[in-house]
Amino acid sequence: LAINYRNEDYVAVMKERGLAANLILDMVGGDYVERNLKAAAMHGRIVQIAFQQGSRITADLMPIMLKRLTFTGSTLRPRNVAEKAAIARSLENKVWPLLAAGRCKPMIHATFPLAEAAKAHALMESSTHVGKIILTL
Repeated sequence: LAINYRNEDYVAVMKERGLAANLILDMVGGDYVERNLKAAAMHGRIVQIAFQQGSRITADLMPIMLKRLTFTGSTLRPRNVAEKAAIARSLENKVWPLLAAGRCKPMIHATFPLAEAAKAHALMESSTHVGKIILTL
């Protein structure tokens, strides 16, 4: 399920469809933290990996207890090369097979040749895209 959060309230859409998220990777932070707590399934996991809206929040933490959620955070920057290599190997072993089998499909909004990187960057800055912007060699 893909929901354009700019046009729709993803918590409401998921609730209407009887859905809840088992795993949420949040790059936004800010007021999305509380929304993610509402969207998470029982025993769900939320991993905070960036803070595009900031790291300071005001949120009702009761869903963490009621849903028995795991809320954690992670960043790659301070990790050493060996740790980053181990993460890359784990992704290759656990995630790539899902991609290859079509069980996990990335949302790709647009693909640009490297020579058009400025055009791709302008699209990214416009925040009108849904999904990834890919540069090809």
